[in-house]
Amino acid sequence: MALASDVAVAVLNGVTWGLIVALIALGLNLIFGLLEIVNMAHGSLYMLGAVIGWFVIDATGSFFVALFLAPLAVGMIGVAIERGVLRPIEDDVSITLIATFGLLLIFQQLALMSFGPGTRSVAAPISGTVSFAGVSYSTYRLSVAVVAVALMAGLYLFLFRTRYGTWMRGVRQNREVASALGVPTSKVYAFTFGLGSLLAALAGVLLAPIVSVHHLMGLDVLAVAFIVVIVGGLGSLRGVLVASLTYALVENVGALFVTPVRARILTLTLMIAFVLVRPGGIFEGDAV
Repeated sequence: MALASDVAVAVLNGVTWGLIVALIALGLNLIFGLLEIVNMAHGSLYMLGAVIGWFVIDATGSFFVALFLAPLAVGMIGVAIERGVLRPIEDDVSITLIATFGLLLIFQQLALMSFGPGTRSVAAPISGTVSFAGVSYSTYRLSVAVVAVALMAGLYLFLFRTRYGTWMRGVRQNREVASALGVPTSKVYAFTFGLGSLLAALAGVLLAPIVSVHHLMGLDVLAVAFIVVIVGGLGSLRGVLVASLTYALVENVGALFVTPVRARILTLTLMIAFVLVRPGGIFEGDAV
């Protein structure tokens, strides 16, 4: 019974973490799918969401105010990055890589200057546990999983049921034809980068009560996000979700039987093996 309970908790942790990773990676994949920019600063945008959220909570005492304001602020930063930094160089992949990596370092140092080198904690806005089938699990973690699912469902509806979503998909398929048909491609690019940044920041605020907030927290997440984007398939939102859940479940359940470090090594080995067998990802050629 103890093992069954541990496995159930590990699966729940894996699903929650996988959904959050998917939220971060979806923003990364949106930016790559439309702008073809490998955004090295994406992990720092996640970090900025958590750090700005901490400052807002410290000032207002409200987690939900932070959940609204921090992603909005980071989304606006994303729009400014696309307009001011990436727009002039977006056709050169190597230069955009260098530019976004430079932004990663800048954001880290700004967070270090304002936030400090230590770690901070954020109190969960929802306390208590939920018990079912003999398993107790954090109410807040379940809430995070539900919110992440709702956000991804909202993103899907936005992409396939709204004019702006149609424009985004049209620009991805053929930007020249979309522009000729009157689609405001300039606005679509800025909006897409801002939306991807907002999603990363939302994940940062949601995870702040679960993980420690510090200026380097975006590095590990960035590596994981790139892994699941590659395994899921560049430009495929379905693939990112499947890869994120698979990655998190294998790692969390595996940690029950081996050390966490070995579980991470096992997970990465499986991901690498999959990419070698299917380089195009789970849903190769799947557009959005």
